[in-house]
Order: sequence, then C-alpha cells, then structure tokens
Amino acid sequence: MNINTRTAQLTDVASIFDVRTSVVENHLSREEMRQMGITESVVADMIEKSRCVWVATVNEKVIGFSMILPDEGCLFAAFVLPEYEGRGAGRSLVTLAERELFKHHEIAWLETDKNSRAAQFYMQLGWGNKKHINGTDIRLEKYRGG
Repeated sequence: MNINTRTAQLTDVASIFDVRTSVVENHLSREEMRQMGITESVVADMIEKSRCVWVATVNEKVIGFSMILPDEGCLFAAFVLPEYEGRGAGRSLVTLAERELFKHHEIAWLETDKNSRAAQFYMQLGWGNKKHINGTDIRLEKYRGG
C-alpha cells in the first residue's frame, strides 16, 4: 500500500470531516464540531487562504489529515482513519505540520487528552514539556530542531 501526502484542496473538505468523525478517541460529531465553530466553510477558508491543511491518501482516497493554526503555532488536528492507523500516515502528516510551524515559530504546541493514545504518539515524536491544563487535557510543546 502506497500512502501519499499532499496539501489539502477544497475538494478534500468532506473527506476531512469523514476522517474526523470516524475516530474512536476524541470523537466529535459534525454537530459537536459545528457548535465549536468548526464547519466545512471554516475549513475550506483555511485551505484556501492559509494552506495549512494536509491530507494522506491511498489510491486518491483521503485516509488522514493534519491541520495547524499558523498564527498561533498550534498543531490543531491530526487524525487517521482507524483502519489505517499504525502505517505511518499520522507520522508523515505531523511532520508536514511541524515543518510549516517551525518556519514561523521556535516552539509549536498542541493540546490533547492526557490518557489518549495520541498523547503517547506525540511524545514518541519528540513533543514534551507536558503541562496539565485541566482535569483531562495536557499541553505538549516541541522546539524547532528538537
């Protein structure tokens, strides 16, 4: 199986939402995302204006994505369809996001559930300086060149 990564296009928006709603950990429905202000039109604007979203594909099917908030230095999202986990797509997507973040920031950050597999995944990729931000979530940071 050949996994490719590329900058997201407007035609990927629906697939990005399909990936996001397919995950088991940190699951959000489309309605929950809408209530948080994460809509297809917002993501389309991010793709069009900031070029800050990447997708992983297999045979042109979107199987994962990563997204940053470039002004804030934040890795906002990185998700892979459950059936494609553990095959390197997530690592590639995070690497693309980090590369862009470190063009403009010395320190990148993200927030995730402290007990999630995602937290362990990010720490294996060199994210650290863990700070508890509430009862369930942590903030992780990664330094340019680190």
